[in-house]
Amino acid sequence: MTTLYGLSNCDTCKKARKWLERFGVAHTFVDYRDNRQPAETLTEWSKQAGGWDALINKSSTTWRNLPPNRKTPGSDAEWKLLLKEYPQLIRRPVVVADDGVVTQGFTDNGFKQRFGVGK
Repeated sequence: MTTLYGLSNCDTCKKARKWLERFGVAHTFVDYRDNRQPAETLTEWSKQAGGWDALINKSSTTWRNLPPNRKTPGSDAEWKLLLKEYPQLIRRPVVVADDGVVTQGFTDNGFKQRFGVGK
C-alpha cells in the first residue's frame, strides 16, 4: 500500500490525498510532525531524493528562519538531527509506493504517471 508522508494542514498534501482517493489508490497518510520518522527512514528518503539538499524545501519559512549555522549541516548525523527537530523542512508530500520507490511533491500529471492511472 502507498504511504503518503506530510503534514495534515499542508494544502499540497491535502490535494495529493484527494487525488489518491479520486483515483482509488489505496494509501495511508502519516503526519511526520506527529509521527517523527526514524533516522534510517530519513537517510533512505535522502538517498532516493538525490541527497539531503534535494529532500529539503529551502523556500519554506522554517528554512529561511533558521540560523545560518543550521543551514549547513556537515554530516549525515547533523542532517538527521535537523530533520528530527524540524520535520516541516522536508519537501512534501513524500510518497512511498508499494515498490519502495520514494518520490516527493505533487502534481496531477506526476501522480498519473507514477500510479499509471487517469491517462
